[in-house]
Amino acid sequence: MRISLNWLRELVDINVSPEALADMLTMAGFEVEEIEDRRTWADGVVVGRVLERQPHPNADKLSVCTVDIGADAPSTIVCGAANVRADIYVPVATLGTHLPIIDLTIRPRKLRDVPSEGMICSLAEVGLAKESEGIHIFPQDSLQVGMDARPLLGLDDVILDLTSTANRADALSMVGIAREVAALTGATLKLSEVPELPVKSGGKDLALRISEPGACPIYMGTVIKGVAIAPSPEWLQRRLQAAGTRPINNVVDVTNYVLLEWGQPLHAFDGDRLRAIAGSSDLTLGVRFARNGETLTTLDSQARKLTDQTLLITANDQPVALAGVMGGENSEVYADTTNLVLEAAVFDSVAIRRSARSQGLRTEASARYERGVNSAELELACRRALALLGELAGGTVDIQTVADARPGGAMATRTIELRLERLNQVLGPIELDKEARPGEGEIGDLPPTEVERILTALGCELTPISAAGDVWRVSVPPYRHRDLEREIDLIEEVARVYGYNNFCDTLPAKTELGFLSPDYALTRQIHHAFKAVGLTEVIHYSLVKPDGDNQIALSNPLFVEYSALRTEMLTALIDAFQYNLEQGNGALNAYEIGRVFWREEDGLYEGDRLAGIMGGDASVGRWVRSGREQPMTWFEAKGVLESAFRQLGIAVEFQPDRRNPLLHPGRTASLWVQGERLGTFGQIHPQERQRRGLPDEVYAFELDLDLLLEDMSDEARITPIFKPYSAYPASDRDLAFFAPIQFSVAEIERAIRKTAGKLLDSVELFDEYRGESVPEGKRSLAFRLVYRASDRTLTDEDIEPVHQKVREALQEKFQVSLRS
Repeated sequence: MRISLNWLRELVDINVSPEALADMLTMAGFEVEEIEDRRTWADGVVVGRVLERQPHPNADKLSVCTVDIGADAPSTIVCGAANVRADIYVPVATLGTHLPIIDLTIRPRKLRDVPSEGMICSLAEVGLAKESEGIHIFPQDSLQVGMDARPLLGLDDVILDLTSTANRADALSMVGIAREVAALTGATLKLSEVPELPVKSGGKDLALRISEPGACPIYMGTVIKGVAIAPSPEWLQRRLQAAGTRPINNVVDVTNYVLLEWGQPLHAFDGDRLRAIAGSSDLTLGVRFARNGETLTTLDSQARKLTDQTLLITANDQPVALAGVMGGENSEVYADTTNLVLEAAVFDSVAIRRSARSQGLRTEASARYERGVNSAELELACRRALALLGELAGGTVDIQTVADARPGGAMATRTIELRLERLNQVLGPIELDKEARPGEGEIGDLPPTEVERILTALGCELTPISAAGDVWRVSVPPYRHRDLEREIDLIEEVARVYGYNNFCDTLPAKTELGFLSPDYALTRQIHHAFKAVGLTEVIHYSLVKPDGDNQIALSNPLFVEYSALRTEMLTALIDAFQYNLEQGNGALNAYEIGRVFWREEDGLYEGDRLAGIMGGDASVGRWVRSGREQPMTWFEAKGVLESAFRQLGIAVEFQPDRRNPLLHPGRTASLWVQGERLGTFGQIHPQERQRRGLPDEVYAFELDLDLLLEDMSDEARITPIFKPYSAYPASDRDLAFFAPIQFSVAEIERAIRKTAGKLLDSVELFDEYRGESVPEGKRSLAFRLVYRASDRTLTDEDIEPVHQKVREALQEKFQVSLRS
């Protein structure tokens, strides 16, 4: 929120510099993002009186003006504005003045051979308008020439651009900031009295029907007759402009002014237009949620399709405004408006948040309702607006109808017990002597008198309830009702206002070096391993489109496209692969570590996954193949995955698998670690590739990260046992046979290792053949078995019995036909 210091000084008696005030507010939890010193925009601009205006002798569109700026002699100024004339008061930038808005320093110069000694300014040149058709003419009849023009332009002000936390709804108003500054500085708060106005209650001209009292606990509608729409007075326009609000007319400006002053959004309807929409002279304003399919054109001329989460204001059940967000174009105040209906209401913060989000719209009003508007001061803000409308628009208050569903008709007072002992326990010791240098003042606990002073300054009422006076019953003011709920909230307020920098710094008695958790350290190893094999890390949203029975849907999503939690990670990786191809970036070789979520009959579950995708030509320099690409094969993709496992020290077994619908049923394998399923690896399903226009050779994998980390953290792996190399030579044997194709190489290799026992040093498949001379339903496999002992050189007598045992085991278990 933009805070005008001139306006603030009318509400609280302070005399501190803008920089000191900004520092004070920042230390109190209000971040001042910018100090906009408007005094620099027109430093050196004075009031001048045009004594004479003559046409320029050498230019048709220029004028030569004689201007009295209070100097010993009038100044000659060449001006190009069409509205310049004699006997007017104007702002004049004198010689040496720098105008930062247009980055111009005024120096004496000649314009078409005529000397000019200054510049008559427009509002755009002093930063008060984006564009100006001519120079600014002061409306006053008599001014002192040579006086500083900044007070007349409203440029004797400093603006603080302040951001408050979400729990401080009261800080989105000038009165709220004034209360805060009064508490921080001890200054006197000067809130003006709002007079009571005679108002007739109810009447057939205006009735209320609140269908959603939970979303609108109180609604006040006031009929005002005989208003005259006109521009607002200059002081009001300047004040709104300083706050970043564009002046429109006196009625709309009053509602915006009260919004800025008290933080209470108001809305003015054209009463005659409301009755035209209602189709009757008997008007009933209502509050209800929209029905699907209804539409409303809002004040920004946007036709909005409404949903059942959109809260509406209706006239005889016809939509006329988005409640708490924006009014409708069909009932807005315009130049010929004479009768008004002023809305003053409190809406539920959750209802307004959902309503505004459903329309993708956020306004000054909705921002305040979303944080929570103080309903206790609703009547006061309404009276303030009615008084200003009578003063500035000549309106006469007719009737007022109120629908109040608040418990007891108003917000109940909250009382909290506060213990001094607990306060000092939480906050710790303070420097009692603030004037002493750091470390030299007296250290002690916060005295009870200081606690009482701070909380009283914040508007609380304290009643001692202990003999020692160190326990109080604190009554919270209505404007802090949503913020101060517990004892710890009061303790926080004391610390904030007293100053966090006044509490003693204490360091832990002992410190220890930081370290990575075991799982995080192992996860970093996984990142290094998969990057080392050429995969790039990517990150996708965990939110996806709803599509699946076992998905977990969000109850309050930001967008329909992201309204469910993902159950797998391959779809997003395939999307990324497709996007890179369409953008001409080539095949994407990537991996991702993330979390998936799913629903089962007995509850909701989540787990971490490691997924990846590969494809394309991995080689560089295709000139040896005449520029032709060589797509990655299934075994090359499998080798990339195995290389990463080898770096991680994981022994993974591959088994045929057909369960993943995204993967090719004949080219998919399940991965197993020590008898537990680790994940799936395979080629993208042909139908999926065809649907997305992907090349044939695209491969993907998805692994259970928790199981992978569990295996990597095994004690036997973390502390490897040294095994010496054998000093004796090895002896190898080749074993070739025809094997039925239903048996995998992994199964055969596992049987060989188990049968051969300790003498077998390694086994490797070096040939596979299918085709001519191979029996139907079989394939030719050739393995090389390496035998070695650690204590002797093996002889044929040692090896042959073991090798023969392997042959017999393969014949018995897999029905192989031996060729060697």
